[in-house]
Amino acid sequence: MFRTDPRDADGCPSGEGEPAAEATIRAAEPTDVKALSTALGAEEYFSDRLGRQSEGLGVLFTAWWADQPVGDLYLWLEAAEEPPIRSRLPGVALLTHLEVLPVARNRGVGRALVRAAEGRLASLGHRRAALAVRTDNADAARLYRRLDYRDWGHGTVVCYAEHFLPDGRTVSEAELCHVLVKTL
Repeated sequence: MFRTDPRDADGCPSGEGEPAAEATIRAAEPTDVKALSTALGAEEYFSDRLGRQSEGLGVLFTAWWADQPVGDLYLWLEAAEEPPIRSRLPGVALLTHLEVLPVARNRGVGRALVRAAEGRLASLGHRRAALAVRTDNADAARLYRRLDYRDWGHGTVVCYAEHFLPDGRTVSEAELCHVLVKTL
């Protein structure tokens, strides 16, 4: 388990003058689906990722304040779905779907989730990690730069975000993304 650092990347207390709440970071368990979907939405997403996790295809990391989930990140260990990423980064695991509730943002939770995923990758013998960030998501891009992720040098990529609808259907939405890579 990892705990969040109560200081931001610059060594300053995080948040707006408040001390950071410590979060516990751990792999999700099947019994977490209800709490995750209540707090973060998309029960189908969490059920799908836990199914993939049970098959060894990834790890769903979750951040908790006491017994309340405040964030998640999925470590995708399968081949990338996007052909440009799959062909240029074969065998490189992807950090996907980093999500932190607004009340927990700027308190080290996202950074702790990323570090937990990187730690798992390193323990599995991976030397690099990659992720895609929407071109219009400047806040996430800043976080990733602080965590030493750098542009892969092959331009933007169209990625598809899955949205699970209440009626059970899944809709894919095209997103223009920067691909960032880090040497672990």
